[in-house]
Amino acid sequence: MQRRRRPSPQRAHTDEGLALLMSDEKYINAAQQRALRTLLMLAEHDLDGLAPGEIARHLKTLPSNTTRDLANLRLAGLAESLGNGRWRISPRLAELAIVLQRNLENARQRLEDTRRRYARD
Repeated sequence: MQRRRRPSPQRAHTDEGLALLMSDEKYINAAQQRALRTLLMLAEHDLDGLAPGEIARHLKTLPSNTTRDLANLRLAGLAESLGNGRWRISPRLAELAIVLQRNLENARQRLEDTRRRYARD
């Protein structure tokens, strides 16, 4: 197996250099990946939520890991407890999606305005 060379400092900030750095296994963290998988699971069960034990079984991890992940997701504003032992994704992600949609629409409108300015009929 051929090993990729680390990009030079001059190339590390480029898309290609960043991709090479990020593909390096030492940048992958199992705990962060587990928390992200937890977030994705919560997104699929947004109405009724999930119990930490359900998440732990599905992800094949210890319940204490799931509790830690949920606490970190809550602190980041990405998950919330339903008060009945179940958790769901927080409205914050939907709010971020709405902001992104609005920003994309604004960019589309600016491009269209620019196109009209240069396309004199």
